[in-house]
Amino acid sequence: MIRSFLIGLVAGQRGITPLAAVATATRSGEIPVVLPLQGLLRNPVIAAGTAALAAAEMAGDKMKTAPDRIVPIGLLVRSITSAYAGAALAPRGRRGLGAAVAVGTALASSYVGWRLRCAAMRRYGQTATGFVEDAAVLAGGLAVASPRAITGRA
Repeated sequence: MIRSFLIGLVAGQRGITPLAAVATATRSGEIPVVLPLQGLLRNPVIAAGTAALAAAEMAGDKMKTAPDRIVPIGLLVRSITSAYAGAALAPRGRRGLGAAVAVGTALASSYVGWRLRCAAMRRYGQTATGFVEDAAVLAGGLAVASPRAITGRA
């Protein structure tokens, strides 16, 4: 369940990154195909598409017009992607619980992350804090879903 919890933390900060992380892990064979539509994530075009969407979300976050992560549509996206990723990373027979843990964590960490980012932006600005947050989220997402991508070991 720890991986479901951790991917929920990632989802609380960036909504699409958990899907891209699961696509990377599915494509590399680090997590088995167990969920509906997960087999599609092995397709290189689909996997690249999830990475492109995650990159677009990260780029959009630097814009002054970017909505807060706690707006209803942002929370909905985080709920969906964290549920899917949390289920994919959960042990067999506990996928429903993994999804629930990831969603709860994503929603709670959305508010905490938003408050922390607002405080940091007052001192360091939107762009600098966004890049730091992106680096942490990307590394965290890959480390949780696909540890071999980070360590190089099985």
